[in-house]
Amino acid sequence: MSSTVELHRVLKSTPDRIYRAFTTAGAFAKWLPPYGFFATVFEMDARVGGRYRMSFTNLTTGGSHGFGGEYLELEPGRRVRYSAEFEDPGMPGRMQTSVTLREVACGVEIRITQEGIPEVIAVESCYLGWQESLAQLARLVEPEIKE
Repeated sequence: MSSTVELHRVLKSTPDRIYRAFTTAGAFAKWLPPYGFFATVFEMDARVGGRYRMSFTNLTTGGSHGFGGEYLELEPGRRVRYSAEFEDPGMPGRMQTSVTLREVACGVEIRITQEGIPEVIAVESCYLGWQESLAQLARLVEPEIKE
């Protein structure tokens, strides 16, 4: 049986900056991997029907797991929905992540729902990973650096 996680944050940023953090390869690689991991993006075609493929590598062990999927819905500054499947046959299934952005008085409300998490991944571990990822997302999208 698969699991679902739901996350909610308010970030001091703009909807556009957060949207770009989900749809720009270098930005996605910078914030998405949980602590202790780094990402390599092999492919990212951020358009509806486009695909992405990437991996997370454990810096301590060197172990890596690849995954990828398809962009199902893209509304700049408002919504991102994409699928993900692990390349490891021991983690079967197709996950789906929905991200909704809403401008609020102090920044942007972000709601994330990830469904279809393989049962071999503990829900608590998934929440922990997302919490770490979202802390890194905040560090990327909150600074407003004017050149």
